[in-house]
Amino acid sequence: MQENEQDQEHFKRELGLLDGTMLVVGSMIGSGIFIVSADIARQVGSAGWLTLIWLISGLITIIAAVSYGELSAMFPKAGGQYVYLKEAYNKLIAFLYGWSFFAVIQTGTIAAVGVAFSKFAAYIYEPLSDENILFELGSFKLNAAQLVSIFTIILLTYINSRGVKNGKILQTVLTIIKILSLLGLIVFGLTLAAKASIWDANWADAWTTRSYNADSGSWLPISGTALITGISAAMVGSLFSSDAWNGVTFIAGEIKNPKRNVGFSLFLGTFIVTIIYVLTNLMYLAVIPLDEIATAKSDRVAVVASQYIFGNIGTLIIAIMIMISTFACNNGLIMAGARVYYTMAKDGLFFKKAAVLNESSVPAWALWAQCIWASALCLTGKYGDLLDFVIIIVLIFYILTIYGIFILRKKMPDVERPYKAFGYPFLPMLYIIIATAICISLLLTKFSTCGWGVLIMLTGIPVYYLTKPKES
Repeated sequence: MQENEQDQEHFKRELGLLDGTMLVVGSMIGSGIFIVSADIARQVGSAGWLTLIWLISGLITIIAAVSYGELSAMFPKAGGQYVYLKEAYNKLIAFLYGWSFFAVIQTGTIAAVGVAFSKFAAYIYEPLSDENILFELGSFKLNAAQLVSIFTIILLTYINSRGVKNGKILQTVLTIIKILSLLGLIVFGLTLAAKASIWDANWADAWTTRSYNADSGSWLPISGTALITGISAAMVGSLFSSDAWNGVTFIAGEIKNPKRNVGFSLFLGTFIVTIIYVLTNLMYLAVIPLDEIATAKSDRVAVVASQYIFGNIGTLIIAIMIMISTFACNNGLIMAGARVYYTMAKDGLFFKKAAVLNESSVPAWALWAQCIWASALCLTGKYGDLLDFVIIIVLIFYILTIYGIFILRKKMPDVERPYKAFGYPFLPMLYIIIATAICISLLLTKFSTCGWGVLIMLTGIPVYYLTKPKES
């Protein structure tokens, strides 16, 4: 325990409850809410199911977040989820999380959000698009959008390497702008552009499930297995849009009064985002016919909505909003991620240099290692493939972590728990059941991408045994 006390002396506790909540909100709201409703509409084809999928994703995210509150209060130090897995299971499981986190989860998410940023930057300035190919070698093509993504990741890494205060100020300011602009979009949409005829038509067959066939441009009714497949595929986007809320647990070492503030900011952040997401989708359904939501160009539903609300300038407004949103999202992801590699390195499970703090009291080496790999991932994948890769592993580790609460209650019954998991044991168990069902369904329906994600995770097992320091 002693070494952790010393560890803490080097991190500066400079983040309060507002900063923690803004980190949760800012890391969660990236580009998803502006685009994934199109895919959900294509998979399930009805207003009721579209809304329900966002609501279920929000509720299970809140359940997970309030369950994490117990763990964050027990272990209020840098590293978050990695630490909880190590305490509940063993170093191997914790290493597999850290390995997956570095290889896919955090870096893949940073890359996907960077790709989304460049997608909308191209909306403002066409030459920045992914159609502008700058270099070709065999099957590899380098386009302008990839360079834009990489540039933003390098810039944000540099800002965060100069100290936690810079990252904090940027995060809080951009997140407040992001919340206000989303609320503005909802209010303007519902007051200026909502049409009763569109709303009524969208809700006329609210629970009739259909799937959109892009080749024929027609809807096909679905039920049974096809419906379950459609729902789980649709939930990839909404769950990804609701992910990254756990980032605040990674920087617990820099939060004032972490035993109270980490758990509280987890609840507040996930609750705020769920409300915003559900309201945004209700606004879409009041403004845009369901067919147009499903067929929005490049899935940019928010752009279609804002053209209805503001006319031609609407597209520009949305593009700027999404650029601010994705920029703030990546700032939060980059800031939080490096703290996990730092904690792993302290345990001898990552490159030694990642355990060194620079003169600004931040793990700069870990930040730059993360930057290089996330930039490499920008060169490989499309947004959708990156999501499938990430979400399956994220869910597997959320399941393990939340089951860890049950293990730790038995293993450490006497440890002080300033905060207890809400609705224990029912709500944590409900999360585990729903998330497991989604994982199984994803493996059955999207094996080509999700399977790779699981394979990358499992390759961490031989790596662990090859690199693990000899136990003295």
